[in-house]
Amino acid sequence: MAFFRLLSEFTAWYNSSYTIGMKTAISLPDATFAAAEALARRLGVSRSQLYRRALEKFIDAERRSDITDRLNEIYADESSELDPVLGEIQLASLPPEEW
Repeated sequence: MAFFRLLSEFTAWYNSSYTIGMKTAISLPDATFAAAEALARRLGVSRSQLYRRALEKFIDAERRSDITDRLNEIYADESSELDPVLGEIQLASLPPEEW
């Protein structure tokens, strides 16, 4: 029993990572890898930090695009013309200006 407990503790220690989060491997063209390395050096960040930032920005942009697409779908059948009465009221509320 003691052996299995020690084995379990060792396995938990051995499989733990020095970083918090999921590790993954990706394949990149050499030119992309070299450009990323240069950018990481210029920004003073690790490769992992650079890739994490880039992926987070990409995910955020895609999420925003999804929202825009859904809003466009919702309002596709709605007229975007200003109600003429509302336009007149808005125009009347402006002070006169000389051009």
